[in-house]
Amino acid sequence: MEGKWMSSQSQSTNFHLLAKIKEFTRSIVTDLSNGQSPVILIHRFRNHCTSPNSNCFCGFNLPCGKDVLTLCRESHVHRIDVMLRVLLIVQKLLQENRHCSKRDIYYMHPSVFSDQSVVDHAINDICVLMQCSRHNLNVVSAGKGYSMRLYSILEKAICFMGWIRFFEGKRLFDCISSPNKVHPIPVHVEEVKDIISVAHYILVVEKESVFERLANDQFCSANHCIVITGRGYPDIPTRRFLRLLVEDLHLPAYCLVDCDPYGFDILTTYRFGSMQMAYDTKHLRVPEIQWLGAYPSDAERYFIPKQCLLSLTAEDKRKLEAMLLRCYLQRDVPQWRLELKMMLEKGVKFEIEALSVHALSFLSMSYLPSKIQGKMII
Repeated sequence: MEGKWMSSQSQSTNFHLLAKIKEFTRSIVTDLSNGQSPVILIHRFRNHCTSPNSNCFCGFNLPCGKDVLTLCRESHVHRIDVMLRVLLIVQKLLQENRHCSKRDIYYMHPSVFSDQSVVDHAINDICVLMQCSRHNLNVVSAGKGYSMRLYSILEKAICFMGWIRFFEGKRLFDCISSPNKVHPIPVHVEEVKDIISVAHYILVVEKESVFERLANDQFCSANHCIVITGRGYPDIPTRRFLRLLVEDLHLPAYCLVDCDPYGFDILTTYRFGSMQMAYDTKHLRVPEIQWLGAYPSDAERYFIPKQCLLSLTAEDKRKLEAMLLRCYLQRDVPQWRLELKMMLEKGVKFEIEALSVHALSFLSMSYLPSKIQGKMII
């Protein structure tokens, strides 16, 4: 666990959350004292559905139903038990102004929690109950997010570079003097302030290997931009940091992912949020982000040889068919859906690195500049 400097805004948030937790636990104790089973209402949210019409309310931060938990039902007892145990840990974190990872919480009661996903579910339940975001609970992602905050192993924390300068609390991030130097994403995004940038745009790349290629090619120096990588599916700090930059700097944001079902899913996570955290979509999505590539149509446009194309697996096809049904594709980004449909029809996929068949620096010297300058972005 880790303690940190706290701003007045964070202190106020902690105070209100602790008051809510106290009120919630008091109501449970009162019900039990009166010989009654407490009734806990937890709203359900979703960021998409498969409705063929475009009149749904997915992604508007409106609940689509609710779970009614009670001790009278045996199937609810364990869920309530886990939630209260996690809530007790959160209460202590807030009282002591400390942070811990989801993995830390799991190991506090491994025999009760049984699996990390059980803890994750409980944290989401608490966020919905308390009407807050996960970072308000002083809980950070296991692994990369937490280790980055310690700044102990910078080489494993490659996350952003470019023409930007800001403070996270009292720590200065001055990237403008060396725009190709990599820095860890700030975990406590609510403490980021005094942002200054002379960048022309923000580029989000799916993979760390692509990020490293751009760093080696001095891409930021040549193109006056900010480059961010979520290293696959982005964690919460990465998504919050990107949203903050887009809102504060009013810069266009582009996303570069592999031309495969998982790359496309990562792209939609940035723009529309994830189903798991649909309750907090309004704070995590970046609706302004545009898809730069790689598109299925890029295979012909950039003369990618057949030897570099991979056949879609049965699992890939199932995932594509399911994604094509998502309501927001038809409603908000029909061109994305057309490209996705093309991928399924052609039955092939390819990695961003396939562009290196032309030259090692083809991505940074030709592909990206042609896309951005030619406005070949959807």
